[in-house]
Amino acid sequence: MTEGVTLCRTACAAALLGIAAFPARADPGMDMTAGSMQEPIFAHVLLNRLEERLGGGSAFRWDAEGWAGGDQNRLWLKTEGFATAAGTQDGDQELLYARPIAPYFDLQAGLRYDLDSRPGRAWGAIGVEGLLPLFVKLSATAYASDAGHYAAKLVASYELLLTQRVVLEPQVELNFYSRAQPERQLGTGLADMDAGLRLRYEVSRKFGPYLGITYHRGSPQSGAAPVLPPARLQLAVGVWLWQ
Repeated sequence: MTEGVTLCRTACAAALLGIAAFPARADPGMDMTAGSMQEPIFAHVLLNRLEERLGGGSAFRWDAEGWAGGDQNRLWLKTEGFATAAGTQDGDQELLYARPIAPYFDLQAGLRYDLDSRPGRAWGAIGVEGLLPLFVKLSATAYASDAGHYAAKLVASYELLLTQRVVLEPQVELNFYSRAQPERQLGTGLADMDAGLRLRYEVSRKFGPYLGITYHRGSPQSGAAPVLPPARLQLAVGVWLWQ
């Protein structure tokens, strides 16, 4: 029963070591024959949430993203999901191409695949991501599958600096679906909501442990017994990291 959680934690630990070893900036190339410099290539990895949720059915939650490219062209990789003793759920993996369309906002388009212990599904994705006034981070993405299903995801967060090292971060994620998917325990409309309030202490500018309170509401419709309770309020203990 616990093999899935152990495997997930081992994989995340290996990913952390990889992040630490990955250079944050690659050397810019230069085309000497053309007499012009190519666009510098950068790389950035952010582990938004790597946390254990306790109370009401414990779960391990991950949410990470990274990009490589320059100011005009970037390739994004995003992953998130839950792991429990019974398996993984809400696994969302996305590969996106992004270009700026306005100050502080990018247009993103690509592919998403739901990969977890439930039947998988592939989607096309298009959306925007950037900063609203007051530096509220917003991501809004629409999805379509070849089976005629449509979905949308809205994610918002804000970092409130209480001191130079202490950060309070409210966050909310909403997932909408046009059709019920009993095989994935998803209903119609607002099928999933995940929200939290986390207090982080930044040991350095690239690493910080945190404590928080989270609320997760699953779908009211399901075709099988849920892995976790449909609604739960939990304590979160985790780390935040970027490179």
